[in-house]
Amino acid sequence: MDHVDCIVAGAGVVGLAIAREMAQRGMDTLILEAENAIGTGISSRNSEVIHAGIHYSAGSLKARLCVVGREKLYRYCQERAVPHARCGKLIVATNAGQEPVLASILANASACGAGNLTPLTAAEARRLEPKLRCTAALLSPATGIIDSHALMLALLGDAEKHGATLSLNTRIVAGRIESGRIVLDTVDSTSGGFEIATARFINAAGLGATALAGSLDGLERQFVPELRYAKGNYFSVAGRAPFSRLVYPIPEPGGLGVHLTLDLDGVARFGPDVEWTDQLDYRVDPARGERFYDEVRKYWPDLADGSLQPAYSGIRPKLSGPGEANADFVIQDAAVHGVESLVNLFGIESPGLTSSLAIADHVAQRLAPKAS
Repeated sequence: MDHVDCIVAGAGVVGLAIAREMAQRGMDTLILEAENAIGTGISSRNSEVIHAGIHYSAGSLKARLCVVGREKLYRYCQERAVPHARCGKLIVATNAGQEPVLASILANASACGAGNLTPLTAAEARRLEPKLRCTAALLSPATGIIDSHALMLALLGDAEKHGATLSLNTRIVAGRIESGRIVLDTVDSTSGGFEIATARFINAAGLGATALAGSLDGLERQFVPELRYAKGNYFSVAGRAPFSRLVYPIPEPGGLGVHLTLDLDGVARFGPDVEWTDQLDYRVDPARGERFYDEVRKYWPDLADGSLQPAYSGIRPKLSGPGEANADFVIQDAAVHGVESLVNLFGIESPGLTSSLAIADHVAQRLAPKAS
């Protein structure tokens, strides 16, 4: 039976960041990806925003890893020439009744160490974005945007440079926990499958993470949480929107509201909304655009009829359901489940991309020696 120091399940941005970190720390690392390319799931179906760490509960993993991760990510993008922009964003109240929420967001950001939010009056906000309608706003200069695919290619390149190997079209169908190692049964598109053992196994399979954990013989079922699917639909706008910053409304249950984000070419898109589902169906219903018009016009009243087109959708792996408080990241190691060789990552939704390098360091500290 083949044996490697470390196996990472999942070649999304978090899995690749972890593989890079483990390889740099001297681990012989194998990345197993069920699809035929890297980053085809959560990592390529999001807003591509570098979050500042404003909205998460103080002391939570999301807050801590986002604040640390964003600075790691900005530095990495500069070092590796990954396209990105620290464009900033405005969080807006569109009526006086929402303004106290801005004050609570400001206080929470301060408690999280998320940094220098600036309160703005309506007039000050309009001086920055003349087409914006609001009664008050917060400016977050630390928020940015990124080319997520370029980031993943850079992470993979670094991992491979340090000896990591990527195996696409390779699905883990089962595993068993033995003394000091984990043995995985796989199916692939060439050899038909193989059995491989590892001293360190990181489950970063995203939407498939709970199913994978549940297939591991020797992991108690109490440590496998229930996963909920929150689909987010995105619509794009024909032509260029007259904004140079991201615009976020007051958050809504399950998400941050129908916000305006920009890609690196300045093209605007709106979303995500929140559509609870039990299927991995990425089709966007054009009829959902009617709600988008209503929500977007609260802060951009000049949005023209017929200008929104269905763009794409993504599905967030939620550990909380409708009406429940947003759950934190769950990163389980031996201190939780008692298996020395295993780390499971559950519910790695936003701000997972922003936090990816910090998550990688967090995981590696539990499994690998420091790099020399």
